[in-house]
Amino acid sequence: MRHVAVVDLGYGDAGKGTVVDWLCATRPVHTVVRFNGGAQAAHNVVLRDGRHHTFAQFGAGTFHPGVRTHLSRHVVVDPLALAAEADHLATVGVPDALDRLTVDGAALLATPYHRAANRAREIARGADRHGSCGLGVGEAVAYGLAHPDDAPRVADCRSPALLRRRLTVLRDRLTAELGPLDAPPVEDCLPAFTGFAGRVAIVDGSWLAGALRSGTCVFEGAQGVLLDEWHGFHPYTTWSTTTFANVDGLLAEAGLPGEVARLGVLRIVTTRHGAGPLVTEDQALPFTDRHNATNPWQGRFRFGHFDAVAHRYALAAAGGVDGLALTHLDLAGPGLRICRRYDTTDRITPGPPGDLDRQAALTARLLRSRPVYDDPPSDWPEAVRAELGAPVVLTSHGPTAGDKTPRGPLLAAPALARSV
Repeated sequence: MRHVAVVDLGYGDAGKGTVVDWLCATRPVHTVVRFNGGAQAAHNVVLRDGRHHTFAQFGAGTFHPGVRTHLSRHVVVDPLALAAEADHLATVGVPDALDRLTVDGAALLATPYHRAANRAREIARGADRHGSCGLGVGEAVAYGLAHPDDAPRVADCRSPALLRRRLTVLRDRLTAELGPLDAPPVEDCLPAFTGFAGRVAIVDGSWLAGALRSGTCVFEGAQGVLLDEWHGFHPYTTWSTTTFANVDGLLAEAGLPGEVARLGVLRIVTTRHGAGPLVTEDQALPFTDRHNATNPWQGRFRFGHFDAVAHRYALAAAGGVDGLALTHLDLAGPGLRICRRYDTTDRITPGPPGDLDRQAALTARLLRSRPVYDDPPSDWPEAVRAELGAPVVLTSHGPTAGDKTPRGPLLAAPALARSV
């Protein structure tokens, strides 16, 4: 049995959700495993009948009956946002999403105090904002690193007294650092968190090991490799490991190292939501994205020509893939070009994890770089294969599963398993 891991080789928003939905539509999938990020994820899935949901914490296979979601310990879990997401899923025909959910008790909790602190810090940056989603995910990770012994975790929701103490300490520390926070009293938060513990299955690491032996699992990543906490272009990054590293670790712990097909997802239009390098940005490109609007926290959704230099870098940082999923091919046209090199180089290389000074210097270099364009390729999948050295095994010309076409044996499935 071989599992599939889906990772974005750009700045996010390349179509991971629609690829995961297609995988769950074309084979019997036991569980979609979220392995990084948190409620800031926004994976859009559109069904053939027009129903739409933006998946944040639930796996993007949830429209398919019986497909479970597991939030691993690497996910920052926001119970309040999770409840709101479950409510929206119920309105679009999925009333049992919470019944199909398991959550690792070791996962960090995102709370109203993290969210308020995150927004306060971002506002204080003024014109130098990093482009945070403003949901407190990075703040929760930072707090967990600074205070590993008493950071609120999912399992604490089963122990009201412990949770009360940890939330109080969290609130007091952040208030002492930042001043009064725009967040409710601890006593007002407790019922939501304890109610979450009573509604969902909180498990330990052994649950995932069993699921991996029970059926095919799809590992669904959040954000993109170019936003990775160590390999992204600092400081315009996420507090999350966006490569395959967490997947490899979870499989190794389960005694199944290497039992996964690594699938990298790319748009033919390189995009970025918010501040930071986007070397091929071209505001004359006639594109919009109704699922990625400008918002007060991330800022503008930006479009650029296909950036082979940046995507080669992401591929190297991720450790390679078995195949590529190339999305948004419906946007191909004579005005969309390919960038194979910048004015100073045709290749940038990842450094060792942890060297943020190096990454900041790379960011400064990219902000000064200018793209060198070639004419639009007549065959986009072949051009991408030639530039990145990896086969394109799935193409997408639209948002639904029916708009996807597999190429070659990697993603072959015995038959259409489910339809929605």
